Amino acid sequence: MVRRRWPYGTKLTISLLLLAFFIYLLSRFQEIIAPIVIAVIIAYILNPMVNAIQNRLHLPRALIILLTYLLAIAMLAIILVAIIPWMGANIEQLQINPQQLVSTIENTLAQEYRVAGFTIHPGALVGQLIGALQGLIQPVVGQTVTLVKNIITSIIWIVFVFLVSFYLIKDGSKLGEWFSSHLPPEYLPDYRWIQSEVNLIWSAFFRGQLLLSTIVAALFIVVGLIIGLPFAIVMGILAGLLEFFPSIGHGIWLVTASLLAFFLGSTWLPLPNWAFTLLVIGLHLIFEQFDLNYLIPRIVGRRVHLPPLVVILGIVAGAVVAGVIGIPLAAPTIASLRVIGRYIFANLFDIDWTPVSAIQPLPPPKTYWWQRTQKREKSP
Repeated sequence: MVRRRWPYGTKLTISLLLLAFFIYLLSRFQEIIAPIVIAVIIAYILNPMVNAIQNRLHLPRALIILLTYLLAIAMLAIILVAIIPWMGANIEQLQINPQQLVSTIENTLAQEYRVAGFTIHPGALVGQLIGALQGLIQPVVGQTVTLVKNIITSIIWIVFVFLVSFYLIKDGSKLGEWFSSHLPPEYLPDYRWIQSEVNLIWSAFFRGQLLLSTIVAALFIVVGLIIGLPFAIVMGILAGLLEFFPSIGHGIWLVTASLLAFFLGSTWLPLPNWAFTLLVIGLHLIFEQFDLNYLIPRIVGRRVHLPPLVVILGIVAGAVVAGVIGIPLAAPTIASLRVIGRYIFANLFDIDWTPVSAIQPLPPPKTYWWQRTQKREKSP
């Protein structure tokens, strides 16, 4: 019996309806997108480690995944255990006198400063700030139920991210095989080429981001030691970690470093604390422009083969569309969309499409459709 094929109009209608339904789901359940993206990133990063351990130990994959999570948590705990005593020793070496620090703060707030003909009263500004914070805190304190609800919700999201990432690592390959096994055989090479190119983009992005964080951490440590920034090594490591969030990370580091510079001063430069604070802010503003306009486009942009201007615009667009999580993922997302767009454009206008991964021949996909085709060809 010959099955009747759908006409072109029916295919187009069904495709548009499915697209509209998918967009509706995204708008309806947009809160779940960010946790799923985080879970996918965690699974993508930990999956090679799980594969390497499984090839050596030959244990059940679920057990290896749990061991990998425990290993990652243990490494984080070891780092914290190593850093906290070291920071405590450095604080003792700085010989910070709490009473002297409090009196310095009081004297600073009590003075008046004239800048460009304007008189600034820090004490009045701080009083207004404290009043505003009290106005914000009092409703929060009064809404104990809402606070408890938010804490429980955060815990649920953390468990959700853990479970999704766990099953993505455990069954991700099976899910990919299941999806490819239901594709028509004539589209399998295109699918595998696109999958290979997107995988190359994201792996190159994570390598580039790791290199960028290392460069930034080393640069901040060297500059911090030169100018005498308190806790220069810790602040350099913090700058490298916050480099995954270029704009927000810069702000967090600048606020932290400014407070250290203002209240502790330089460890060896003979500068007043306020002058040293201005020096730290000025150097950081210069670095921020250098980072956003040179380091990120050059290191991350070249890894994903994007022009620097596209990366800069992508960072802005990612922040507007997806918030904090859209900033670090802008470049690889644009590069992945470019691959898919090139493929769609080539098929719309009947243009030959040669992916980069086609330079290295891929093995034939051993899927259900492929096996059925091979059996037909071998049968007499």
